[in-house]
Amino acid sequence: MGDSITRAQVSADYVAMLRARLPEATVINAGVNYEPSSETVKRLDDVVGQDPDVVTVLIGTNDANSTLSRKLARTLRKRWRLSADPTPEGYAANLTSIARRLQDQTMARVALLSLPVIGEDLGSVPVRRAAEYSEIVRRVAADEGVTYLPLNERMTAYLEEQGRTPGTHYRAEGRLAQTAAIQHFLLGRSLDAISRSRGLQLTTDTVHLNGQGARLIADLIEGFVARSIAHH
Repeated sequence: MGDSITRAQVSADYVAMLRARLPEATVINAGVNYEPSSETVKRLDDVVGQDPDVVTVLIGTNDANSTLSRKLARTLRKRWRLSADPTPEGYAANLTSIARRLQDQTMARVALLSLPVIGEDLGSVPVRRAAEYSEIVRRVAADEGVTYLPLNERMTAYLEEQGRTPGTHYRAEGRLAQTAAIQHFLLGRSLDAISRSRGLQLTTDTVHLNGQGARLIADLIEGFVARSIAHH
């Protein structure tokens, strides 16, 4: 389950990577573009109805992003007809109900992933905000007894190891995503090529992921699935 990073129309497809790595498994992509956590809660019926063995949840980038700009918050609220702007407290409550319901109504092993980085400037406000929201994920996973997959920590460590200054900096208005989508769909440029041309290492537009970013997710989930099978 997730947002556009899972849906993978404008982000490299970690679900497709998992399908290739787990040929015996049925891997279902339950990603919805631009979705905040409050909306993920509303479509748990679909997931419960599949009777899954494993569910991973990667949600919260839109929640966190909306706290970085009044305009983003307004757009998100309008798109989903939200009664209020997303808040960290609301996010924690939504994640808690997702984890509880999946545990109560399925036999699945459940994992919550921390957020991907927002922007690649280590120490910047967007990177810190993704880390703060990831701390909420870690806390909810511990409280609800589900697995925590440290995506944010992996990505931050990767950027630290590379030690490069990004060629493109996070901007709140979403133009980077629009121009990446145009290059990808109209001009047929690969997401990795777009990412390289912008001097980015894990993302194409400071939010959606390139192949390396998606591989970090696939690695974490593949490990979780392997442990789940061994456990059974």
